[in-house]
Amino acid sequence: MALKHEPVAQRDSVQHALRVLETVARRGVGVTDTELGRETGLSPALLAPLLRMLRREGYVEQLADGAYVAGETLAGLGSTQGHQDALAAGLQRTLDRLCETVGAAVYLSRYVDGEIRITQVAQSVTTPAVNEWVDFRSSAHASAIGKSLLGQLDLNGRRDHLSRHKMARLTSRTITNERVLLSRLDSHPATVPVLDLQEYAVGTVCAAVPITAGSSVGCLALSLPVEHAHRLHHAADTLNRGAAPVLLSLTI
Repeated sequence: MALKHEPVAQRDSVQHALRVLETVARRGVGVTDTELGRETGLSPALLAPLLRMLRREGYVEQLADGAYVAGETLAGLGSTQGHQDALAAGLQRTLDRLCETVGAAVYLSRYVDGEIRITQVAQSVTTPAVNEWVDFRSSAHASAIGKSLLGQLDLNGRRDHLSRHKMARLTSRTITNERVLLSRLDSHPATVPVLDLQEYAVGTVCAAVPITAGSSVGCLALSLPVEHAHRLHHAADTLNRGAAPVLLSLTI
């Protein structure tokens, strides 16, 4: 399976963050932002927001004298079990924060062994997750999650998936023509969120942004009731901007 594209901005942000974490871990006793800038080659304009994000996600902590040391999340990566537990807990905190920020249920999905898997969900009483009335594994052609994941595959990967899952009509807006769907996936800009405007379920709109770590295909998505559709584009942009810490967790 070949990937069609990889979001450049997210990738660069994660690479920068990894350089910062490597420096913090190597120094051990604490490193100032000036020293971090010198050792990583990152300008203050790039380093400042990275450090804010890494502090927020628990990867680094700032001491009273201003120096940075490894935070709880980074420290938890030392053992195999600790690594998995720390990443899972960190991812859930990030998703919960995104859920609150965008005011919508948030989903992390991966494409594994030719199938769609929703691996983590963040929701609340006021922002419940969409009712999975049709298995997401069978509805990639209709959901924002599915279209985002398929959009990251090459043509053969897309055709293979669609050959195994019939493009059923779920609502009056569902695309059921394979040629039309493939054409739309091919022409969709990599930097623009994929939308589902009541294609999967009547009364629900969704958006998804790609999260590609190496050869691993994934996406972040959100869902809103149709009466909040006017917020969809802004919420999707906010979700896209908040994707870097999720990609970082999947990369480490």
